Amino acid sequence: MAAFRPLTSAPSSAEYLKAALSAPVYEAAVVTPLQEMAKISQRLENTILVKREDRQPVHSFKLRGAYNMIAGLTPEQKAKGVVTASAGNHAQGVALSANRMGVKALIVMPIATADIKVDAVRQFGGEALLYGG
Repeated sequence: MAAFRPLTSAPSSAEYLKAALSAPVYEAAVVTPLQEMAKISQRLENTILVKREDRQPVHSFKLRGAYNMIAGLTPEQKAKGVVTASAGNHAQGVALSANRMGVKALIVMPIATADIKVDAVRQFGGEALLYGG
C-alpha cells in the first residue's frame, strides 16, 4: 500500500479527483451503486440518484471516513491504537477499519447500547467498552 496523505488545503478539481481515486478506502469499502429514485425523479422532473452506502460491510458511509482517517495516521500513532465514542455505524466503521490495518481500536459505547451494535463492533475486531449510567 502506498503512503496515504490526507489533503491539507482546498484542492483543485484535478487534485481532488486524484486523491479520491488513490484513497486506500477500497481496501475495506466496496464500490456501491447509484440508484435512481423513480417516483421522486418523476415528481421533481429531474433525475434523482442515491448512493447505496447501506451496502457497505457496516451498512453505512461511516466506514469511508474512519478508514481514511486511520490510514492517514503515522506508524507511531497506529502503534498506540485509536479510541472513539459511538453507539452506531461510526463505531463499526472504526472497528473494521482498524482491524484491517492491524490497529487496536477501543470503542466507548453508552451502557444502554443495543446488543446488536456492541456485538457488531466486537465482530469487526474492536474492543467495546460500555460506559455510563
